[in-house]
Amino acid sequence: MPHASAVLLALLPVVQLAAGPPAARPRAREAGVVTGILQPGPLDAITDVAGVRVGHATVVEGDDVRTGVTVVLPHGGNVFREKVPAAVFVTNGFGKLTGVTQVEELGTLETPIALTGTLNAWRVADAVVDWLLALPGNEGVESVNPLVGECNDGDLSDIRRRPVGREHVLAALAAAAPGPVAEGSVGGGTGTIALGWKGGIGTASRRLPAGFGGWTVGVLVQSNFGGALTVAGVPVGVALDRYALRERLANAEQGSCMIVVATDAPLDARQLRRLAARTPLGLARVGAFASHGSGDYAVAFSTHRELRVGHGSRGVTSRPLLADDDLSPLLLAVIEATEEALLNSLFRATTVKGFRGREAEALPLEKVFPLLRERGALAPMPPTP
Repeated sequence: MPHASAVLLALLPVVQLAAGPPAARPRAREAGVVTGILQPGPLDAITDVAGVRVGHATVVEGDDVRTGVTVVLPHGGNVFREKVPAAVFVTNGFGKLTGVTQVEELGTLETPIALTGTLNAWRVADAVVDWLLALPGNEGVESVNPLVGECNDGDLSDIRRRPVGREHVLAALAAAAPGPVAEGSVGGGTGTIALGWKGGIGTASRRLPAGFGGWTVGVLVQSNFGGALTVAGVPVGVALDRYALRERLANAEQGSCMIVVATDAPLDARQLRRLAARTPLGLARVGAFASHGSGDYAVAFSTHRELRVGHGSRGVTSRPLLADDDLSPLLLAVIEATEEALLNSLFRATTVKGFRGREAEALPLEKVFPLLRERGALAPMPPTP
């Protein structure tokens, strides 16, 4: 039996983009940090892509376990029987992402994507397989390719205990839903650290104008990497004297980032890989540099209904496909949504104290906002109703 762990199903509502003062830990856009030129979807989340579902299970035990699992489902049906086009892009491969070779070979995704702590990856993959085999219609399935990514949360959690078990994965899958997505110190982001402060789960979206197809791109990140934090072009990490390669922060460049990109645009695996390949530009905008010890992976998929691949389908097919010359707005959308999702992971994260008394401090927004205001990087706040 796995260690007894407290499971907090963290699909808590977040404050929507609305008039009024920001919450105590606002999202970036709520606080007036508006990056990019494209507009977000209604939720400014990966779930703005119709059909996408997100679920979390947060695993907390005593003083030593601060970890969890986050799952992303491309649609509400049986993903194995209705596979979606997908691709993977690796910026720096010092990490683990199970199932990569089959996605690269076949260009499809057949399971939920799960994000967790490093040494939990195989236990999570096993649980995803159990869940999928038990789905109605999968009684004869003999091969499953679970896609599970990880970030090392060993600073805040006793990683060698491998505390994320089958019950946590099943809880996250059961909690997966459309709508607002919990961010920060939750699920697979419970024990992560990014750019010197508490990292975690973040999400954002962009919706193209009708003249560019009206397609939606959503991004979800698990942030756990080093660098020098940059917010809307302002060198916040340097100003606050907390950044990688400082002598007193010798290990601050280590870590990883898992990125999930979803779109409703009709794209094949080759085109989706081009979208995934733009995520490093979003990482660079917030000050990451893909250090030696950083495992940076992006998985992109399309939810377009006519592009789903039925399990065991045969024969000649004819499916819609967006022309390559129309890809550029989507490429920009990925970069912008990645940048904002990363900022949200930091803005929403709370201070976490864990393994061996170590503490990851939440980004001190009370110090960040004056820096941004001085540089003209804060948009006017909406009036209080």
